[in-house]
Amino acid sequence: MHWDRVRAALAGQVADFPPVALWRHFPGQDQRADTLAEAHVTWWRRFGLDLLKVTPASGYYGDDWGLRAAYRPNREGVRTYLDRPVKRPEDWARLRRLDVTAGAYGRELRALRLVRQAVGGEVPVLATVFSPLTVARTLAGDRAVVRYLREQPEALHAGLEIVTEVTARFAAECLAAGADGLFFATQMACEAALTEEEYETFGRPYDLRVLQAASGAEILLLHAHGERPYFDLLAEYPVHGLNWHDRRTPPSLQEARRRYAGCLCGGIDEVHFADRTPEQVAEEAHDALQQTGGRGHVVTPGCVIPTDTPDANVHAVVRAVRTR
Repeated sequence: MHWDRVRAALAGQVADFPPVALWRHFPGQDQRADTLAEAHVTWWRRFGLDLLKVTPASGYYGDDWGLRAAYRPNREGVRTYLDRPVKRPEDWARLRRLDVTAGAYGRELRALRLVRQAVGGEVPVLATVFSPLTVARTLAGDRAVVRYLREQPEALHAGLEIVTEVTARFAAECLAAGADGLFFATQMACEAALTEEEYETFGRPYDLRVLQAASGAEILLLHAHGERPYFDLLAEYPVHGLNWHDRRTPPSLQEARRRYAGCLCGGIDEVHFADRTPEQVAEEAHDALQQTGGRGHVVTPGCVIPTDTPDANVHAVVRAVRTR
């Protein structure tokens, strides 16, 4: 059932209903493989979602390189970064070529195996993997990575080579651990972060190397985080579907349908999701399906929903999609 819906959406069609999936962080539980897996499996079973995206701790990919982070109260469930490992240009070339089966990366692989074992192939499982430039941004800081990009590009390229090698190996290991595909996220392919030409140089080539490492996956979804993403550039990537903040920034789902032949993943405003009534979020889901006709569409949020979201709101979206 879940697979049929997802496969139909990836093919630009619709099965009995369009697929629906919502995801969130699980702060604290995401520090151990067993509790991370248990949280996700419980979440999936509670709502009967058609896609299970495993969402690790924010910035997990930086921990083994020396990123220091801690939880501070916030609705998104993300960590606050306390100390970053890249402080000088020469630090980029000093990044270690990590063993992705150990440390924080190894923890994520163990969680994927546990999730896969628990769901038994009943639902597609996606591992969350971040683009190399997004990883670099976390390792150095938002402003710092842009400064390196514009003032010391050779140093940044040296770091991106190492990060890409590690990320590509991790992507392949995620599939070997039982993930059916990747939720590949970039936080820099938007006007709020860089020019399109800058992303063409420092983002796209490295992204494509990671995606190539996962080319055998049945499902590759690309998440474009940030305001005014470079939608047409990303639409050329070898992925099956695109996800972005369609309720917060152009293009709308309706406009995206005219510009992209692949699967659209969106329709739910994650920022206000927890504060609306079940009736309001159900109406939003119906509107999203009207924009696409329900074909080639997975109803999802534009990013993580708040950790304090009432269960009633998640149930309301699922019912709305399956009773349209």
